[in-house]
Amino acid sequence: MVRIKFVEPKENYTLFITFTDGKQGIFDVKPYLTGGTVFREIEDKAVFNGVRVDHGTIEWPNGVDLCPDSVYMETVFV
Repeated sequence: MVRIKFVEPKENYTLFITFTDGKQGIFDVKPYLTGGTVFREIEDKAVFNGVRVDHGTIEWPNGVDLCPDSVYMETVFV
């Protein structure tokens, strides 16, 4: 099972991610920000930039997280 090892917030609501299998890439969070979802608070750059790795997934200070399998499938690897 591949999990997230490292995350770094980047410009334009993207994240640079390193996975436990060694692959690295860019994950675009923008599609999650549309509508009235729980991700609305992440539009605040201070909240967005507070992203961290927690138990192999990414999580923001407000408790919102993403499934690491979904993140892996949607990451553009570099």
